[in-house]
Amino acid sequence: MAKSASEIDGSSSEQVASLPWRIDADGKLRILLVTSRTNAKWMLPKGWPISGNSAGRTAGIEAKEEAGVEGVASETAIGSYRFIKLFDDGTSTPAQALVFPLRVTCELSKWDEKGQRKRRWFRPKKAADAVFEPDLRRFLLDLREDALVLFSP
Repeated sequence: MAKSASEIDGSSSEQVASLPWRIDADGKLRILLVTSRTNAKWMLPKGWPISGNSAGRTAGIEAKEEAGVEGVASETAIGSYRFIKLFDDGTSTPAQALVFPLRVTCELSKWDEKGQRKRRWFRPKKAADAVFEPDLRRFLLDLREDALVLFSP
């Protein structure tokens, strides 16, 4: 994992984001967001590509590590958003995240980053209002429930 902007090059500033979702008993779509470790802002679980894993598989791994959820991840990205990646040393770089839907089937009571992050379910518009990154906000506002269902296995 890169700890500084100097450790990545322009070709590797693309991350993989998971879009954990579920349909509640009331028939309403919910999106799961987590807080970042660096500034406690709401975001999608995301990380760098993992060698030997597909992007969809990586999205599932990130959702489990950061949000404590398991499910069925799509191998097809439903979009992307741009953001500023902040590093542990205070440096930053422009980056992009490819977004892979993950239909949540299980919420864990314990997970790797539980003590470092919060998680919360939102309706899509409320999720858009909660996030800090403007491009992620636009992505969530444009999100269509039928796209999630269509692209989720």
